[in-house]
Amino acid sequence: KESFPLKSVEVELQVKDHVATVISTLNYQNKEDKPIEALFVFPLPGDAAVCHFSADIGQTHIVAELKEKQQAREEYDDALSSGQQAFLLEESEQSPDIFSLSVGSLPPGESASIRLQYVIELAVEADGALRFCLPAVLNPRYQPQGPGVPVSSVPASEIPYSLSFSARVSSPRPVSKVESSCSLEPLQYLNTDHTEAAVKLAAGHKFDRDVELLIYYKDAHQPSAVVEAGQDSAKPGERKLVFVVFIQCSDTLLLLLKSLPMGCYFNIYGFGSRYDQIFPSVSVEYNEKSMEEALKKVKVMQADLGGTEILQPLQHIYSQPCISNQPRQLFVFTDGEVGNTKEVLDLVRKNAGSHRCFSFGIGEGASSALINGLAQEGRGHAQFITGSDRMQAKVMQSLKFALQPVVKDISVTWDLPKRVSATVLSPPITTIFQGQRSLIYAQLCGKVLVRSPLGFVLQLVSFFHPHVPFSFSSVYRLTVHRLAARCLICSLEFKKKENRGKSDKDMKRKVVKLSVQSGVSSHHTAFIAVNKDNGDAVQGPLVRRNVPTPGESAVPEQPRRDPLLQLVSLQKASGCWLLDAALASVLGKTSEEVEKSKTAEVSSEVWATILALIWLHGFKMEAKDEWELLAVKAASWVQAQNAPCVKDCVAAANALLCCRVKKKALKL
Repeated sequence: KESFPLKSVEVELQVKDHVATVISTLNYQNKEDKPIEALFVFPLPGDAAVCHFSADIGQTHIVAELKEKQQAREEYDDALSSGQQAFLLEESEQSPDIFSLSVGSLPPGESASIRLQYVIELAVEADGALRFCLPAVLNPRYQPQGPGVPVSSVPASEIPYSLSFSARVSSPRPVSKVESSCSLEPLQYLNTDHTEAAVKLAAGHKFDRDVELLIYYKDAHQPSAVVEAGQDSAKPGERKLVFVVFIQCSDTLLLLLKSLPMGCYFNIYGFGSRYDQIFPSVSVEYNEKSMEEALKKVKVMQADLGGTEILQPLQHIYSQPCISNQPRQLFVFTDGEVGNTKEVLDLVRKNAGSHRCFSFGIGEGASSALINGLAQEGRGHAQFITGSDRMQAKVMQSLKFALQPVVKDISVTWDLPKRVSATVLSPPITTIFQGQRSLIYAQLCGKVLVRSPLGFVLQLVSFFHPHVPFSFSSVYRLTVHRLAARCLICSLEFKKKENRGKSDKDMKRKVVKLSVQSGVSSHHTAFIAVNKDNGDAVQGPLVRRNVPTPGESAVPEQPRRDPLLQLVSLQKASGCWLLDAALASVLGKTSEEVEKSKTAEVSSEVWATILALIWLHGFKMEAKDEWELLAVKAASWVQAQNAPCVKDCVAAANALLCCRVKKKALKL
């Protein structure tokens, strides 16, 4: 029944190639008859570099300063005690993707506009799209070891403030299209070559989901580099697979299990406030018996959704010995709602030498800090599944990554003019996958024009191309500087954790110094703005008003069990299908029709498997990413049978199913 002081949120997105600048304006008004202090706890992307914070009260404009966090808090409290208006923006202690904004001493009738800005790299999706996500949903975080972040929430339909969102995209490459999980106004091209475009969120957006944009460029996979001029005074600075899931992913697990190669080892853990595992040992050999047992147990395994305690199952998995030179591959599916994110990421980082981690954020409000952090620290790949996304395609892409040969001995060689040196700011690249983008930040020092010839060579061992040429472009803003600073801050904070002890204070001091110098927030700093031009001091005690976030997310409708999944469920671990009534039903035929069309010289299993392959290629090519691995396994099985008349079988199957799939396409 309270009056909420936050009235509207305006977000302006500026995308330049593969990086984005986000400017958010939060408009407050105190309509009560008493002075208030407003607290707004909200999500931001975990890898965002927050670089500007300011406030407008009437005609007064105040730009916040970055200071050591405890000092900033004390200045904020002192300002309120003396009747001054003050504003504090700080990162949560629990997770870097949660921020709190305190708006203090807002007198009756007073209005204030808060402006916050951050820059961020855009992730690449499986289909080549660049993904931007504006988190609008902040679900309660489960904190196994104590209280979590105090979040005030109401149903999405009752959110009292409005959201307006606009985006402007520019790139050297033409913009093909922009898609979204939310309703958009039509895309507008701003020039004839389509390298600039603008789009807005349609009116009436409800806070029931994150605002996600998918931006498609032509030739998006071409290697490129960006050089950004700074100030002259700047200083340099045999595989095992374990699936850790919450059990709402049965269809996805079905595809995963059917796509695994024979002879690998696997296990499945379900977790909630406790965890269960399918097999008592850490992993078992994949064969028909173990696959069938896993599928049966998944159906009865129930995650206790009273919490999300991922730390304990990970600790158990990491405690089990690994086979030498065979990293264990973890696939972690979660809604991302944990409050001990940093502790989980520390554990993954310590075990990155023997385990790779592929992570999946399910639904609205999944913690980007946790999902991206698991993949970054675990040398894997992160995926987000929201809205109407089909989870299977994204999961299968990560499985393909996991089954790729490991790239070793990655090095970067710089080709620079004389008297110019390069200092790499990024952590060493330890993993590269086909189709995945890797970023390297470096600082070039010395007297050189930005337009001077520059170049570097990325050399990979055990990869397809020993040298990768890069094209260069130039920008003259500080976007790349801020992203590089954020990268270096994270690297220093990681070293601080690795070197606990005497160097702890020194490392914190370095982080604070770099954060303040670069204007990019960190775990140890906060933005503080004080209006020292206040007229009359605020009279009376302040009343705390918690600004709510959406408390109920829209639950996406689960697609009906489609024929593809029915066909997949019938496949054996070896890759073959059996010729039975269930298969005939999926193919839309009777058992008699299927039996009658069989070539006499081949076995019923070979005939059934070729039928299944023809059906997949003939009717489900749009979902090829989902069934490609299990089809390869099926084709290998057919080849191993040395069956006669395979060409005749393919022709008969095409005739029965009214398809025109060539034998070559089946890889037979």
